[in-house]
Amino acid sequence: MFSKLAIRNVRRSFRDYGVYFLTLTFGVCLFYTFNAVKGQGAMAYLAQREHPAVAVIQILVDVFSVFVAVVLACLILYANRFLLRRRKRELGTYLLLGLSQGQVSRLLFLETGVIGLVSLGAGLALGVLASFGLSALTLSMFQIDLAGMLALNFSIQAAGKTLLSFGLIFLLVMVFSGVRVSRSRLIDLIYGQRKNEVLKVRSLTPAVIQLAAGILCLAAAYATLLTFGMAIAVAVLPICIPMLALGTVGTLLIFRSLSGFVMKLVQGRPSLYYKNLNLFTLRQWLSKVHTTYLAQTVVCILLLLAIGITASSVGLNNTIASQSSYQAPFDITVQNLSGEEELVDVDQVLGDAGFDTKEKLSWSYSTVFYYNDPEVTGFENASAALRVSDYDALRLRQGKPAYSGLLPHRADQLEEELTTGSLGLSYVLIPDEMAQKLSPCRQIWSADYAGDPEATEEELMDTIQSLDVSFASWITTRLNIYQDLMGSKMLALFLGLYLGFTFLLAAAAVLALQQLSQGADNAGRYALLRRLGAEETLVARSATQQVALAFLLPLLLALVHSVVGMKAANDLIATAGKVDSVSSSAVTALVLVVVYGGYFLATALACRRMAKSA
Repeated sequence: MFSKLAIRNVRRSFRDYGVYFLTLTFGVCLFYTFNAVKGQGAMAYLAQREHPAVAVIQILVDVFSVFVAVVLACLILYANRFLLRRRKRELGTYLLLGLSQGQVSRLLFLETGVIGLVSLGAGLALGVLASFGLSALTLSMFQIDLAGMLALNFSIQAAGKTLLSFGLIFLLVMVFSGVRVSRSRLIDLIYGQRKNEVLKVRSLTPAVIQLAAGILCLAAAYATLLTFGMAIAVAVLPICIPMLALGTVGTLLIFRSLSGFVMKLVQGRPSLYYKNLNLFTLRQWLSKVHTTYLAQTVVCILLLLAIGITASSVGLNNTIASQSSYQAPFDITVQNLSGEEELVDVDQVLGDAGFDTKEKLSWSYSTVFYYNDPEVTGFENASAALRVSDYDALRLRQGKPAYSGLLPHRADQLEEELTTGSLGLSYVLIPDEMAQKLSPCRQIWSADYAGDPEATEEELMDTIQSLDVSFASWITTRLNIYQDLMGSKMLALFLGLYLGFTFLLAAAAVLALQQLSQGADNAGRYALLRRLGAEETLVARSATQQVALAFLLPLLLALVHSVVGMKAANDLIATAGKVDSVSSSAVTALVLVVVYGGYFLATALACRRMAKSA
């Protein structure tokens, strides 16, 4: 009987369970997706080559998964608390009908189990698809064809971790629900939803003082971060702790001041205060201010973490990507460091060894660097000289125009990368005829593959290693550089998106559940408004406006925090390369719109529906 009743309650109350179910499903999906990264295409590709980043990523994902599981457990317990509050009258009715508190606890136990099983199944199914999408995203980072590594896989190990973690969370929720019901009195269950905080309208002076103090605290925190920089401000505890404390207290004071500041501000404008249902909307929003300002502070900090971590990971990823393109203009570079002794026709040597350069290579070029003679070139602070014709040939292969400036010219002013890998030379660009007065010091042979990069490179490396020659003193390939940088890219991307999505999901779900609970509590008040003659559209608009205030206020302050935080983060990232702030901002905005905007839309529609059906 209890099983049928539990299933029926879940089916009938699906609208109440909707956001709860959505949060559970997203949590399971997120947890599975990032615990399954080891079997994804790019990770599998690096694992086959025994890349050290694979072990590091897996260890860090495991460590962060513990943190994410704790965050999701707190979030689910918080959601369950609001659901129980929403159903107080229903649970009290069960007790009035003769059920014992133990039987009601058993019913909640079964309902939680049903919700858990459904959300686990849906979350794992969605997680498999999300894992496939993340695999496609990471494979797209490689500028080589890895289409064969993309496949829709199900990770038994990741599924086992997910089932174990969420099984423990659901068990904790069941125990929590049972204890909460067993300690509730019947009168509290029947009339609990009618309880409301007493709205104590404070004078404007304390609110203004709190607002000013909050702004000063935030200004001090911002100044500390921008003055010392992200690396020092975060790493040095005597700086980090006061900065974080000032930022948190400032955020808290700003939200705390709203209870008096906004009320006085709007009341001073009667045309706005008494327009439509603004009076009702404002008082309903402020009636919970003594508890919601704490929640608003927590949500604002969660949004700051979500925005900052997501944008920083994408920005760092793009910076690393630009480094890989800069360091690898050609598929392979072979440096003959003994070029002063013997210049080698590399194409002929490889051809004699059985490697057909005309068929296997789409382009190859041999460049000679010369010892710099200041009396000839006119530049003393340079170790080598390069003919302009060789320089132009390498530039043209990269799709760049030929050099048209004055000669000779110091190369460090050109900001060019002429080889794959580190050249290690400071050189002067000289006219071709001037090279006749200089002695060779190094030979550089660069080439691009014509066919499959991996197969061609493997055959070419085998050929070079079989030769009994010393010209291949230093070999660097685009694939090796990419593999080294891909590990760093995926580490930044995986951990950034993992934590960013977790914090964003937590912030959005907390607000959604809070507003749904308050919307349910306001149902009687909406019905009273309708009996007093309020139009249906005004009642629905009032419900939407309350949700908008709850979602937009912490987001606006979090965006202000993020602007300052990202300025410091970008300054730190810029030390490693060019920062693509446009791309990182666009991706972060898209994530915000999809997740945070989706929760806002779902919550607003649900609250409007509650107001209409009251």
